[in-house]
Amino acid sequence: MKIVIAGAGEVGTHLAKMLSDENQDIIIMDNDERRLNSLLEYNLMTYYGSATSFEDLNNVGVSRADLFIAVTPYEARNILACSLAKNAGAKKTVARIDNSSYLNKENKAFFVSRGIDHLIYPEYLAAQEMTSALKRTWVRNWFELFDGELIVVGVKIRANSSLVGNQLKDLSDVSHIMHISAIKRNRETIIPSGSDYIRENDIAYIATTHEHIIDVMEVCGKTPVDVDRILVMGGGEITEQLVSQAPSRYRFKILEPDAERCQQLADRYPNCSIVNGDPRDSDFLEEEGIASYDVFIALTETSEANILGCMMAKEHGIKKTIAQVENLRYFNEAEALNIGLIINKKLLASSRIFQIMLDSDVDNAKSLALADAEVAELVVKPGSKVTRAQVKDLKLAQGITIAGLVRNGEGYLVTGDTQLEVGDHVVVFCLLGGIHKIEKIFG
Repeated sequence: MKIVIAGAGEVGTHLAKMLSDENQDIIIMDNDERRLNSLLEYNLMTYYGSATSFEDLNNVGVSRADLFIAVTPYEARNILACSLAKNAGAKKTVARIDNSSYLNKENKAFFVSRGIDHLIYPEYLAAQEMTSALKRTWVRNWFELFDGELIVVGVKIRANSSLVGNQLKDLSDVSHIMHISAIKRNRETIIPSGSDYIRENDIAYIATTHEHIIDVMEVCGKTPVDVDRILVMGGGEITEQLVSQAPSRYRFKILEPDAERCQQLADRYPNCSIVNGDPRDSDFLEEEGIASYDVFIALTETSEANILGCMMAKEHGIKKTIAQVENLRYFNEAEALNIGLIINKKLLASSRIFQIMLDSDVDNAKSLALADAEVAELVVKPGSKVTRAQVKDLKLAQGITIAGLVRNGEGYLVTGDTQLEVGDHVVVFCLLGGIHKIEKIFG
């Protein structure tokens, strides 16, 4: 697959690095040579030029591109670049935007008519992830197909879970309700086999169906937290998206150090309590009654401050905490700490683009973003190798597992005896760099 990425900023760079592991034909273009130079060690080509130049788009071979992704910092430039790329012959285009109203269904035809197939708004995706987490406080992650017919949850396993100390092959009594597809342990994700154990403090990624989600919660030893009062550290764009998307029953207090920004938030969100002050100050947090809140969300621009804020919230007894960690060097470290859900815009945007790249129905699938593993929803196509034998006889490469499927609108867990059929929507877990192996057997 030939992929052209316009924009070597945070999202474009991360996406290019991930796709370079997939043995794809990748060109990333930017008008800042310093950004491009940082990518020279990866398995991709760089091009110094403008995404809105006919000449430069022609030079990177956009007419032969299977996927053109515009993720520069400028919304209008991304939309124009996609329109030009589509007109030149690119098969599919994706534009990063900063306006949530563009995502409304009634506007889709407008953008498609101008050559933009998909829109990506990272801040919107982050808020969407957090809104889901507020509804389901006992999970770290929630990934679903077809209105919840098949669900994958990420759960931190504590000592009170009946899973602790057991090998996966000995969990036959719960095999009909759950499929443990991946385990995050000591800053590393593993795709487990039957001989692997579940240990305390593992983050287990579990596939299940909607009728068994309560059973999975109980097996994991979890109880939901009632959410009413939410304390948010930082009043940036993600905070605005969160307040806009969240149900009106939640009561938000937003702590923001910039007085002018506080006034803007107060004007736009009169139902929220806006307080001017430095949320990194522990005394200030205590003065604002941090211990009385149900959920603490840290959304400042500094990953370290967000991590420390959530640790402080945990010390004050808040059970549900969420931290934005944009520095990927800290991501695995943060997951290993007891600070709840970790949000990263780059991973969320890249995960959504992966779904688009794999030609899946992104309207039915919600991306699950992991730092060192990939989760994909694929459709079994006619002639696919996976239809020729039961799963146990497919000889899947190490580090790949098929978690579940949706067939004729109904979700099923996958076992060794499962025979995949054309048209099945399948959830696959694999370690980073394994998608191209999956594409071969599903193609």
